Amino acid sequence: MLIWAHRGARRQAPENTLPAFRRAVELGAEGVEFDVQLSADGIPVVIHDETLDRTTDGHGRVVDHTLAQLRELDASAGRPGFAGVRIPTLEAVLATLAPATLAINIELKNSVVDYPGLERAVLDTVADQHLAERVLLSSFNAESVQRLGALTSIPRALVYERLLRRPWALALRLGATAVHPPSRFVLSRAYVARAHQVGLAVRVWTVNSEREVERMHRCGVDGIFTDVPDVALAVRDRLDASLP
Repeated sequence: MLIWAHRGARRQAPENTLPAFRRAVELGAEGVEFDVQLSADGIPVVIHDETLDRTTDGHGRVVDHTLAQLRELDASAGRPGFAGVRIPTLEAVLATLAPATLAINIELKNSVVDYPGLERAVLDTVADQHLAERVLLSSFNAESVQRLGALTSIPRALVYERLLRRPWALALRLGATAVHPPSRFVLSRAYVARAHQVGLAVRVWTVNSEREVERMHRCGVDGIFTDVPDVALAVRDRLDASLP
């Protein structure tokens, strides 16, 4: 069970910022997950919300701001010690992560704003950084997952948050290699086994308590996305050591 830092080590640094990603590397996370949208001038930027209000001192939609305008904002969300940290570009995040060995899950944040051209912009940036072998692409937008399949052989995952009767069938139809459900949908090993039977990996979000890490381990998931990678790693390693 691999441990992925959700939006970086966001309990210790502002989410989706370079300090959060550097901290995830320092903590030993085996993967890092983050969200990508496009600025008004078509540059991939790393931020979760479609609006700026929660995580920056700006207001309005990401898509309505140019990169230059976004770069003027403070993305510390008021966290002490991080004043002046900026919204990073995808290029900057990948350059920061390049020297490390951890896997990289780029979630295309295009289920609310469609962002025409987001898939190609992300793929071009990944290619420029020569990191395709370490990257996983994911989205809540099924059409985007399918579009990616026509553009790249990089593994793709379907993320979902509403209960689907047959998520495995949908993922396969889209050409995905994995499903990323919320932890509340993973109730038993049978759920995971069904996905494995058809060749799909299961990575679960967002798993933060020790109890939930233990439960996901018992269910046999392939990975968890967590805000506390250090805690999750310690629990996972303890459980692995106790196996016969």
